[in-house]
Amino acid sequence: MREFVPHVPGTASIYVCGATVQGVPHIGHVRSGLNFDVLRRWLQRTHDDVRLVRNVTDIDDKILAKAADHGRPWWEWAYTHERAFEDAYTALGCLPASYAPRATGHVTQMVELMQRLIDAGHAYAAGGDVYFSVTSFPEYGALSGQKLDEVHQGESAAQGKRDPRDFTLWKAAKPGEPSWPTPWGAGRPGWHLECSAMATAYLGGTFDIHGGGIDLVFPHHENEQAQSRAAGDGFANYWMHNAWVTLSGEKMSKSLGNTVSIPAMLEQVRAPELRYYLVGPHYRSTIEYSEEALDESVAAYRRIESFVRRVVERTGAVGEGEPTRPFVAAMDDDMGTPGALAAIHKRVREGNTALEAGDDLAARSAAESVRAMTAVLGLDPLTWADVSTRDSGTRQALATLVDRVLEERTKARKDRDFARADALRDTLVLAGIAVEDTPDGPLWTLKDD
Repeated sequence: MREFVPHVPGTASIYVCGATVQGVPHIGHVRSGLNFDVLRRWLQRTHDDVRLVRNVTDIDDKILAKAADHGRPWWEWAYTHERAFEDAYTALGCLPASYAPRATGHVTQMVELMQRLIDAGHAYAAGGDVYFSVTSFPEYGALSGQKLDEVHQGESAAQGKRDPRDFTLWKAAKPGEPSWPTPWGAGRPGWHLECSAMATAYLGGTFDIHGGGIDLVFPHHENEQAQSRAAGDGFANYWMHNAWVTLSGEKMSKSLGNTVSIPAMLEQVRAPELRYYLVGPHYRSTIEYSEEALDESVAAYRRIESFVRRVVERTGAVGEGEPTRPFVAAMDDDMGTPGALAAIHKRVREGNTALEAGDDLAARSAAESVRAMTAVLGLDPLTWADVSTRDSGTRQALATLVDRVLEERTKARKDRDFARADALRDTLVLAGIAVEDTPDGPLWTLKDD
């Protein structure tokens, strides 16, 4: 744990390893985008500018294989799924990246980086391939804790490689594959080289935060750091890695066939409810996917939404206030979203108590604070109400009527007129509306939700 101090005063810079666009995104893929979207939103409150670069890996062995299997051009296959990822980020409320560079658009920067490494004695060309010499860089292993004699890059053997621990910067051209010209022969970039070139192209030789999934620590991020610092760049000052989303204890991946796609999930729950589920746990905590946990998140988000909606109905438009101190403390402590959500729900309970007591001023103050805090997490109910494509005007009208009935029911219970309270609840049930009494106040849902 270190205090965050930006390299450039007033400006926070973040590079996030984005998607390898080989297929349709699932919730494991987008968790990283959501976690770093929350980080960006939090830093925006205290910095003049926050620049987030999230790359697109659009050339890769898997992309070439998938495209060939389906008889489609590799570039068309990649772009189709790049759009699918962007649609998923947008659907779940991610702010647009400051820039989303594609690997194929930055070969010039990659060639320049390789030349710097070769000139410095850290890389060598062999048979059209270019390799980074791991033993030439004494700091290798500093990020991941890998011991040099235990390093396995996961690459296939090659004749020109001097040491099996060396990793590939550039792959010599193969028949039928896309290629680009370089001083060492035509070919295509290695994965690790791509990110170093793109990160420094847009954020400079030294920048603040490098993020990505925990599975990227080795070899990807270790190799990025090694090649960048060997070339003379300071590279990332801070590293942040989000944990996996798992299903039955295994990392969610296409190869295991245990994926849950974003379009399929959004048929089950609304976008802010899915976002709540994915940003609620600490970013370094594994999420074990289950329908039960998802349902709990849906209910929790609706309690927040119901409170804010009730205040708007009672007092009119509600602006944004300030986050509470516990919320700020939680977010400043390594982006502790569980504590941040606890602070939000505490404020919701206080606001509901104020509503029941007829203290509209206190309820409004609580709602303003809740809006400020949920906005940091990308969960502000009123913002989602403005952009939602699922909540029609009909549902908004229904919400107004149901909330009025619930207010009458709450008043009847307070007056100990339980017969009237039960009658009002029965009326809602007959209309297909389920009512749950919670510590945060009554929560209603359509029975088929």
